Amino acid sequence: MDGMILIDKPQSFTSFDVVAVMRGLFHQKKVGHTGTLDPMVTGVLPILLGKATRCAPFLEDTNKEYQAQFQLGTATDTQDSTGNIIAVSERKVTRQELEQVLPQFRGEILQLPPMYSAVQKDGQRLYVLARQGIEVEREKRPVTIFKCELVSFDENTQTGTLCVACSKGTYIRTLCHDIGTALGTYGMMTALRRTVACGFTLEQTIPLQKAKQIIEQGGTLQDRVLPIDSIFQDKPGLTISQAQTTRFSNGGGLSLERLRLSEAQQKDDGKVYRVYGYNGIFLGLGVVSVEKEELRILRLFCGEDKI
Repeated sequence: MDGMILIDKPQSFTSFDVVAVMRGLFHQKKVGHTGTLDPMVTGVLPILLGKATRCAPFLEDTNKEYQAQFQLGTATDTQDSTGNIIAVSERKVTRQELEQVLPQFRGEILQLPPMYSAVQKDGQRLYVLARQGIEVEREKRPVTIFKCELVSFDENTQTGTLCVACSKGTYIRTLCHDIGTALGTYGMMTALRRTVACGFTLEQTIPLQKAKQIIEQGGTLQDRVLPIDSIFQDKPGLTISQAQTTRFSNGGGLSLERLRLSEAQQKDDGKVYRVYGYNGIFLGLGVVSVEKEELRILRLFCGEDKI
């Protein structure tokens, strides 16, 4: 089967654990995922089936959205509640103070990758060094926070929830830590739920346990599998002629002029399109090349033998 199924990943499962379960449910080996989630994180995990696994490289850089729970006044070595407590502050922060510091964490900011992360330093993962009690210098990295809004905050318990939309590579636990620092105290993430990934929302997912139950009860998940072209719903679609379909499906580029693209579209170098054959079948992705004056194949999902 080819396509994508959106799973609501449970806590304590790795992303690969979910892939392993889905391989068993669909009885196929070619299963992957995009947008790795740590074991403590729940929420939207796109699972790619069959030919859809070829989509992974195009999805890794997409923006994500999260609901993050945090605790002020406590610092841990992992910046979240799974770590060891290393500092505690008695300072009590008000909701107004918290609201006042959030604007400095919106837009493009610099983040220092935590030691407990998969970032590499001289060929070694930082978390490997951290487990050995070694801390090394790291360079701050630019990330973009599109949205950072306070959903709730309890001044008595110093706990709250943030809604965060961000670019790839953003560490939400580091964000919670840095917000605490900006308030003159400490901060750690206590829970994280991804609500949006690759343009898909939590409402479109199926819990992993429910997916297992459906199969165990003799049901099917076919109606939950989205077609490959839906993965690229943010790209404009383009339907081509029969002759162009044959050429494109055999790996050939298509003349921009003959595609009847506007002058502005022909000059939009790097623009990606969903390409459909004359019969409506999704062929793959094409990208505008101003230099070649053609729409070149970016990724082919359907060859001539399938049309």
